Amino acid sequence: MGWSEVSRTLLCCLCLAALLTSVSSADFGDLFQPYWAADHIVAMDGEPLKLTLDNTSGCGFESKKKYLFGQTSMQIKLVEGDSAGTVTAFYMSSDGPNHNELDFEFLGNVTGEPYLAQTNVYVNGTGDREQRHSLWFDPRADFHTYSILWNRYHIRFLVDGVPIRMFANKEAAGVLYPKDQAMGVYASVWNADDWATQGGRVKTNWSHAPFVTAFRGFEIDACEAEEDAAGGCAGGGVFWWDAPAMSGLSPHQRRQLRWVQRRHLVYDYCKDRHRFHEMPGECLG
Repeated sequence: MGWSEVSRTLLCCLCLAALLTSVSSADFGDLFQPYWAADHIVAMDGEPLKLTLDNTSGCGFESKKKYLFGQTSMQIKLVEGDSAGTVTAFYMSSDGPNHNELDFEFLGNVTGEPYLAQTNVYVNGTGDREQRHSLWFDPRADFHTYSILWNRYHIRFLVDGVPIRMFANKEAAGVLYPKDQAMGVYASVWNADDWATQGGRVKTNWSHAPFVTAFRGFEIDACEAEEDAAGGCAGGGVFWWDAPAMSGLSPHQRRQLRWVQRRHLVYDYCKDRHRFHEMPGECLG
């Protein structure tokens, strides 16, 4: 983000009387804290953060603040070797049973078989909006950047800046859209061998533990919401993510999305008529 954008963001935050602020940082300790099994999280100066899973526990971390619209990104290097049964998650979520949630979940596999990236969207406590993609690289070999962009127009899931999924705001057609609950940013590694790999047929091989996922490049460029803040972060186009130009993809991005859908989309709930006798409203039109 350039200095002019930073200045506009800070000015708008002041105009909102400190209820909402924009944050952008790559320092883990400034933005995040462990929330589960801190003894399984390895943090060393100058090194990527490592989350470990063994037969006693997984682990996870969370943002210290919650946010209303914006973009969050992490660079992740996934579990190497046999990762069957494991899930590495990077997501945003609000609290409570009627929560909103935006998910990246990386489903492990046996050695030599590809990871799958599953995305999901929960609105008012209801999910079941999964898409699964293969990736055009080996996510275990190096770090790649995974991003979630959330604005009043749509939710955009990106891999190295390439859009792999768009979830549009179709409130005008009666479809619920997450817009009024602040969400925290989370990451975790956990055992899900009841479903994660080949529908749960392949179980976690604990002789290969600990399973380690590495994280770095933490960035949040979003509106920070205080406990009593209300009304969201749509600052009338002041924030870059709500500018009219962000209402959709550029021609180049549309071509990228079509390429991903054609080459790497392996499951789409909107095409699963065995699961849905009546397709969800956002799948229509």
